[in-house]
Amino acid sequence: MKIITKVEEMQKISEMHRQNGEKIVCVPTMGYFHEGHLNLMRIAKGYGDIVVVTLFVNPTQFGPNEDFERYPRNFQRDMELASSVGVDYLFAPTVEEMYPDGYATKVVVTKYTDKFEGVKRPGHFDGVATVVTKLFNATKPNVAIFGQKDYQQTLVVKQLVKDLLFDIDIIVAPIVREPDGLAMSSRNVYLSPEERTVANEIYNALNKGVEAIRNGEKRRKHINSIVIEHLRKFNQFYIDYVSAVNAENFEEPEVFRSGEKVVILVAVYLGKTRLIDNMLATVP
Repeated sequence: MKIITKVEEMQKISEMHRQNGEKIVCVPTMGYFHEGHLNLMRIAKGYGDIVVVTLFVNPTQFGPNEDFERYPRNFQRDMELASSVGVDYLFAPTVEEMYPDGYATKVVVTKYTDKFEGVKRPGHFDGVATVVTKLFNATKPNVAIFGQKDYQQTLVVKQLVKDLLFDIDIIVAPIVREPDGLAMSSRNVYLSPEERTVANEIYNALNKGVEAIRNGEKRRKHINSIVIEHLRKFNQFYIDYVSAVNAENFEEPEVFRSGEKVVILVAVYLGKTRLIDNMLATVP
């Protein structure tokens, strides 16, 4: 595995592989790899010839009071883990390389960004859209792999690719969970041992909502209340939002239709740690 830190070098390497007729698969990450990331990398190997993992903690998607400075980082460990699953290139630019002096452009996606994470984290998706555009232009992939855990982000990225005419296939890989159901996340390291013992109740709450849908519950507010009711049994949680929405257009009808694909979105604080999760179900 080769480590690349310069955009120009990454572009030349990608162009060489494309001219050789090789298919490039990109896995954008912010590092501090866990099994969820490694699963994305393994999946990537099935979609092309060359796997490029990007490792960049992007400052423009963090709000002023968020955790950019303390976001977990361990480059040596990440390098070893990526190499262990057969990654070809680890593209790890500096902030100065990605946002040099005089940088004055941002990419704004308006669809899907006016609720949930877009409201709770103002400017977040502008930062995501901007950095994803830059990473795509640096790595020149044919395919890019994203994780379902950031569900709203996957819709934003798909819209970005469609609207800006990127010739890139976007693959969304399922959430990888701990044995007790907690969605794997780099931020899980923030949890105290006591907080970790109740963190899996997010998963249990989502399961209750999905079970209700599969049993024929179509009323959106009732589905929401089932999830909320379970979370409120544990006073360690502060609920940011819980909402069942149409998984494809993000609409929130009063009653879902038969055959409609629904995603239940959850964001909670557990102590000072903000955790997001989601689960999909189809209305019978």
